[in-house]
This record gives sequence, structure tokens and C-alpha cells, in this order.
Amino acid sequence: MAKRNLHNVLFPKQRKVLKHFGEDLLLAAKRRGLTKKVICERTGFDNKTVNKVFSGDPGVAIGTYLKVMAVLGMEDNFSEMAAHDEVGLKLQNIQLLDGKK
Repeated sequence: MAKRNLHNVLFPKQRKVLKHFGEDLLLAAKRRGLTKKVICERTGFDNKTVNKVFSGDPGVAIGTYLKVMAVLGMEDNFSEMAAHDEVGLKLQNIQLLDGKK
């Protein structure tokens, strides 16, 4: 079975978002004075995996991103991402204004 290229699964905008996410995590690490080596030690991941996280590689498991965020003290931000649902709230408000349940 051929290995699937995960870079081709995402649309360009999605790849860009993930790239920025990885860069934001790298900046967060630098602001905290944490080197990649320290992040590797604290997460148990090798340097290659941590580099993939910071580059926003779509082939990295979401749990890997979460573990890096935990080392940075940002794991609470992870749960807040989906909770901030502007589109869902707008749709719900439209239904409520129309009197639908």
C-alpha cells in the first residue's frame, strides 16, 4: 500500500494555518527561553518530530502538538480553540431569532 502524502490532503489555506501555528509554537518556546533540546527532553520526542511540529507539518499527530503545547504551558489554549465557535453561534442566533428550536 502506497504511503499517503498528507501535504496534498490539505488545501493551501489549511497548510498556511498549520505553518503559522507551528511558527507560533516556536515563538512561544523562544519567549520562554526553551530550546528545542529542552522540549525534546520534556516531551520525549526526537529532534526531527519537534522540528516537524514547529514547521506545522500536517503529518504530525494532534497529540504531539498538544504535548508540545503542554510543555509550553499552553494546553488550555487547545481546548479554547474549538470553544470559540463564531459561525456556530451565529447560526444558533439565527435559529433563535426565527423562533426555531
